[in-house]
Amino acid sequence: MFRFPVLSYRWRIRSILGILAAVVLLSPWNKDGEEIGDNLQIALPLLAWGCEAMNGNGPEYLLRYVGMWTVLHGSKQALGEASINQRPNGGIHGFPSGHTTTAVFGASSLVQSCIVNQPVVKGVVITAAAFVGTSRVSSTWHDIWQVLAGVGLGWVADRAFRKNAKVRAKVRAFFARIGAKIRSALGAPDV
Repeated sequence: MFRFPVLSYRWRIRSILGILAAVVLLSPWNKDGEEIGDNLQIALPLLAWGCEAMNGNGPEYLLRYVGMWTVLHGSKQALGEASINQRPNGGIHGFPSGHTTTAVFGASSLVQSCIVNQPVVKGVVITAAAFVGTSRVSSTWHDIWQVLAGVGLGWVADRAFRKNAKVRAKVRAFFARIGAKIRSALGAPDV
């Protein structure tokens, strides 16, 4: 398996802090912070993916991300014009906040896998994710409940579906049982 060259731990920390600072400083500043939030919701999961790739877990991270993205957008479509899915600015597809979900997913992964012994840096990363959610409320794209649902989905998608997570093992076992039943019903030999 291909592994990226390993940066020293100090360089990882400096890179994360430098990139987050650059995103904030180079983004257009306005009263509601929308553009900064837009850019942080891209930077956090990309930083996490880079860290996971350096740790040899890039494909597994992408699998979790695709699962999170599928649930996120599937729920927005399934809820249609339900009141919980209405945006404060009048649109639909607001539940949960996708920006917040993505930012929290990236922040959770960074905190868990990349900056384990760095409480100050963890605080910066978590604050960046919180800023994304706050910017969604202040810009009227989402209400607080849609943002909190995004926090929950992003965190669960990262934490519950890691390689050794119990939930992931239960989901895998569930689909294995379904597969066995389908093979049995079709008369196919059990694998």
